[in-house]
Amino acid sequence: MPTISRYGTWTSPLTAARVTAGALRFDHLVVDGDDLYWSEGRASEGGRCVVVRRAQNGSVSDVTPAAFNVRTRVHEYGGAAYTVHDGIVYFSNFADQRVYRQALGGVPEPITPEGYFYADAQLDAPRQRLICVREDHRGDPAPIAVTNAIVSMGTDGRNERVLVSGADFYSDPGLSPDGSQLAWLQWNHPNMPWDGTELWVARIDREGRLGAVERVAGGEEESVFQPAWSPGGELVYVSDRTGWWNLYLAGGTGGTGAAGAAGAASAASAAILPMEAEFGKPQWVFSQTTYCFLDATRIAATYTEQGRWKLGILDIETGGFDLVNVALEPVECICATSRDVYFMGGSPAHPLAIARVDRHALDSAAALEPAIVRAATADRIPEAWVSPAQPITFESNGEPVHAFYYAPRNPDYSAADDERPPLMVLSHGGPTAAAGDVLDARIQYWTSRGFAVLDVNYGGSTGFGRAYRNRLKGRWGLVDVADCVNGALQLVARGQADATRLIIRGGSAGGYTTLAALTFYDTFTAGASHYGVSDVEVLAKDTHKFESRYLDSLIGPYPEARDVYRARSPIHFTDRLSAALILFQGLEDKVVPPNQAEMMAAAARRKGLPVAYVPFAGEQHGFRMAENIIRALEAELYFYGAVFGFTPADPLEPVAIDNLRT
Repeated sequence: MPTISRYGTWTSPLTAARVTAGALRFDHLVVDGDDLYWSEGRASEGGRCVVVRRAQNGSVSDVTPAAFNVRTRVHEYGGAAYTVHDGIVYFSNFADQRVYRQALGGVPEPITPEGYFYADAQLDAPRQRLICVREDHRGDPAPIAVTNAIVSMGTDGRNERVLVSGADFYSDPGLSPDGSQLAWLQWNHPNMPWDGTELWVARIDREGRLGAVERVAGGEEESVFQPAWSPGGELVYVSDRTGWWNLYLAGGTGGTGAAGAAGAASAASAAILPMEAEFGKPQWVFSQTTYCFLDATRIAATYTEQGRWKLGILDIETGGFDLVNVALEPVECICATSRDVYFMGGSPAHPLAIARVDRHALDSAAALEPAIVRAATADRIPEAWVSPAQPITFESNGEPVHAFYYAPRNPDYSAADDERPPLMVLSHGGPTAAAGDVLDARIQYWTSRGFAVLDVNYGGSTGFGRAYRNRLKGRWGLVDVADCVNGALQLVARGQADATRLIIRGGSAGGYTTLAALTFYDTFTAGASHYGVSDVEVLAKDTHKFESRYLDSLIGPYPEARDVYRARSPIHFTDRLSAALILFQGLEDKVVPPNQAEMMAAAARRKGLPVAYVPFAGEQHGFRMAENIIRALEAELYFYGAVFGFTPADPLEPVAIDNLRT
C-alpha cells in the first residue's frame, strides 16, 4: 500500500547524482569502412568530448587521449568537430581550436595554426586534402567580426586555400562520389538557417580549384537542409519550400551556369516524397543527418510527425516508401555501413542511445528491436518509476499547441485525494527547437518526487511545419509565453495541477520565456531560469556572430525596433514580478553573458522577492560538469521546498535565498 504524503516530499531512488552519473552526450556519428565513430561528451570528465570507435568486431574504445577535448567553436554551438578516413582521425581541440591529426593508437599532432576555428570537415581522398568550414578569428576581437569560408588544406595542414567566401555562413560542404563537384549550403544575415539557405554546386578542376557554380535551390524564404550525394552521383537535399521539410532530388546540377540558372535548376528539382512531415531540423549545430544512402537509389530516412520520429525506406527513383517498425525513435545522426544502419534514438521508456539495426532486417515486416551500442546512461530506470510522456494538444489564443505531459509517479507514494500536484512547465531553448518524448532521467527526477511536468512545444517549435515555426516571427516573448501560460491553466482546469504551485523553468531562450512569463503574467508562483535572457536589447548588442541578427526575425530589426525590445525585456518591468525566482548561470557563457542573470537577480532582490542566484565557474552555455548538473537539480528542489513550504526527502545542501519569508 503506497504511503500517503504531500507531493514534492516523496522519497525517490532517482537522486540527482544517479540521474547524472555516467550521463553521456552523443554527437556526429561517422562511418569509416565498417567501423563506427562518434563524439561522446562526459559529465563525469568535466564535460570533455571524446571520439569513440566501435570496430567491426564489436569492440568499443576511446580514440582521443585524455588531454584532448574534441569540440569546435564554429558558430559557438559547434558540431561535426572531427572526421575519419582510413583510420586517421582529424579533430578540433577545444582549448586551442587547432585541428589535430591522429592515427589509431597514435599521438595527436596539430596541423593548423591558432586563430582559426574549423568544423564540418571531409576528406578529398584523390587530392589528399581536407575540405571544411573555417572561421577566421585573427582580426577584430568582436565576435560578430569573424569571417567564414569553405577552405581546403593538405592532410598535413599545409597549402590552405579558400574555396568559397563572401557569404556570412557556410555548412555541409560535400564532394560528389567522383570528386568532380562540390555542394554546400550558405546563408546571410539576418537569416538563420531554418529561415532561408541556398544550396550551391561547383565544378572542381584537376588542381582542386572551383570552376562554374550554380545555385540549385533555396533562397530568402526557403530552408535547405543536409545536401548529400548518392553513390550514383545524384544530389539529394531537404527543402521546406512547400511548408514542410521534405526530400528532393536535384535537377540541373551540372555546374554549367551561374546564379541566373538557379530558377531552372530549382524548378527541375522534384520532391521525392511529398508529406506533411518534417525530414529536416533546425541547424543549430553542424552535420545533422536525417537520412543516409543504402545504395544508389535507396535511402533510410527519418522524419517527425506530431513530435514523434519515425524511420522509412525510400526509393528515390520510384518514390516507393516503406515504414520500418522499429522500437526506438530515430531522432538524430543516421548512417550506414555495408552491414548495419546506426542512429541515435530513444523512446518514452528508453533513454537516448546509439542503436544498430542489421541492414537486411530493414525489409522485414516484423518489429525491429535495435541493438544498443551505447546508452546515454547505463542506469536503466525501473518501469514502475517511469512516468511516460503523454502527447496532448491544447488551445492557446485560438491556435492548437502541442506538448508532452508527465504525471507524478512513484510506486511507494501517493497524495491525498483532495491534493493537486505542483506543475512544472518546461519551456525549451532555441527558441527554434523542440521538446521530444524520449525518456529523460532529469524529468523523472521531478515526477518521482510528486511533481507533474508539462513540456511545451509552443508556437515557433520545429517538427510541425513552417507555418507553426513562423508563429514566433516578430512575436518572441508573446506567443511562447502565452502558450506556456495557457498550458498550465488548461491542466489546472482539468484538475491535474495545483493553481497555487505552478512553476515555469527553462534554459537559454527557454529561460527568457520563463522570465517573461513570471514578469508579464501572474500565473506562476515560482520559476527557474538557466542561463536565460532578461534584457533582449543587451542580447542584440552583445552576442556571437551566428545569432547576432536572430532577433531581427523574432522581435524586429535593431535599433529601429528598440522600443519593442525594451517592451519585451523583463528587466524593465520588475515592478510586475511577483513570483519566487532562482537563476543558474555559467560564468564563461559567450551566448548569453552572465550579466543577464546578474541583472535579473539584483532587480528581484530590490523588489523584495525570494530570489537565489547560483553561478558556476568554468561553465559555458549549458552545464557539462557532473558536479554542477547535480548541484543545479538539488538547488532547484531545495528552492521549491523553501518557497512552497514542504521538506524534500533528499538531504540537500542549502541555497542562499534572499527575501525568503518563513
